[in-house]
Amino acid sequence: MSSMLGPEAISGIAVACGTVFGLGLVAIGYGAVRRAAREQQAGVWMALAARLPAAWTARRVLIAVVAGVVVGALTAWPVVAVLTCVGMLTLPGLLGPDRAAARRTEKMEALATWTEMLRDTLSAAAGLEQAVLATADIAPTALEPELQGLAATVRSGRPLPGALRVFAEEIEDPLADVVVAALVMAAEQQARQLGPLLGELADSVREQVAMRQRIDAGRASVRTGVRVTVIVTLGMAVGLIVFNRPYLDPFDTLTGQLVLAVVGVLFAASFSYLTVIGRIDEPIRLIRCAPALAATEPVAGGKR
Repeated sequence: MSSMLGPEAISGIAVACGTVFGLGLVAIGYGAVRRAAREQQAGVWMALAARLPAAWTARRVLIAVVAGVVVGALTAWPVVAVLTCVGMLTLPGLLGPDRAAARRTEKMEALATWTEMLRDTLSAAAGLEQAVLATADIAPTALEPELQGLAATVRSGRPLPGALRVFAEEIEDPLADVVVAALVMAAEQQARQLGPLLGELADSVREQVAMRQRIDAGRASVRTGVRVTVIVTLGMAVGLIVFNRPYLDPFDTLTGQLVLAVVGVLFAASFSYLTVIGRIDEPIRLIRCAPALAATEPVAGGKR
């Protein structure tokens, strides 16, 4: 073949093949870098989405955007369109009933009841594992799914300490961590006098529940006042737009839109401040990453 092509042609082919090979390596490296960049960008978007409130579903966001566009088209005020969208996303959670707090209080009351049930069952000379299985079948309604899962995990052969840690992680409450920590120590170290300790823990949980109920009652009065203020303000604005539109003509200008934006920012800042002062600082949890810890524990009857 060298006699047919000659030295110059062979050199050209070699250079071309080397160039193609180099370009291939560059393309592979570029593709790997772009893929890593896309994965990193997707991870950033996932992290941002995880920080959004759980109530902001795709349907709710779509409804808020559509409502903002409709209001903006009817009033010809772009600032009102933005404020409408933001208001529909944030005001229901701020002004509506705090269902999450109510569910949490109900769970803590159920936890105190279950702790007392454990104490009474242990007083009948039953072991801790048997007491857990017996009380799970008559669990309070608020904790029924978690306790049924705990009983199923224990019956599957997993050691009680690991099952209790998974149970604490499912409840996700510092008060529950205290109770579960006492049970874990009793299961691992065969602690005595567990019954009186459970009674004291149940009393402590009930005191914490009563304190939270008092705090929630105070926050409810604040929510009522803010709700009245928002309803009156929005009612007056809608009434002026419908019945006396010329009165709002100054807002058709750029200066009017800036003033309206400042008013909206002030409302948002005041609502954010009310949310911050009404937030309860939770104590540090005693049990973390329970599923990972439980998964590493040996299962009774399995391989060691």
